[in-house]
Amino acid sequence: MKIIAINKSASFEYFILDKYEAGIVLEGAEVKSLRAGKASLGECFCEIRGGEIFIKNMHIALYDKSGAFSTRDARKDRKLLLHRDEISKIVGRVNEKGFTLVPLKIYFKDALVKVEIALCKGKHTYDKKQALRERDLKREADRAAKDW
Repeated sequence: MKIIAINKSASFEYFILDKYEAGIVLEGAEVKSLRAGKASLGECFCEIRGGEIFIKNMHIALYDKSGAFSTRDARKDRKLLLHRDEISKIVGRVNEKGFTLVPLKIYFKDALVKVEIALCKGKHTYDKKQALRERDLKREADRAAKDW
């Protein structure tokens, strides 16, 4: 499994409840660009439209050798492929207040491109401060153990 891109801010901004593995509909030039590692999950999110899940605002750089066959929009909506029962479960949870669907990472599984999406609940500022405090304490403990 080769990881292409990771959304590092997702675990800081959200409580991650459930994770799902989804396929993604791509064009050939987009796959070649992903093989080169030119993708970003920094500002992307998932949207549910008509019983289907789309990933929005995911940046896949244009493949420079594709010529006329490349799409000109690097941030277009891309459809995610999930089983119908998984989609219905996700839709039921997202309709509840406070739940959202966030992509965590994009990777190759064998020859297929997969996206790991997570059902999340947003953190408050005091939760984020607590996470920073815990991280600092862990870092100091690791340093003390290393010096000891």
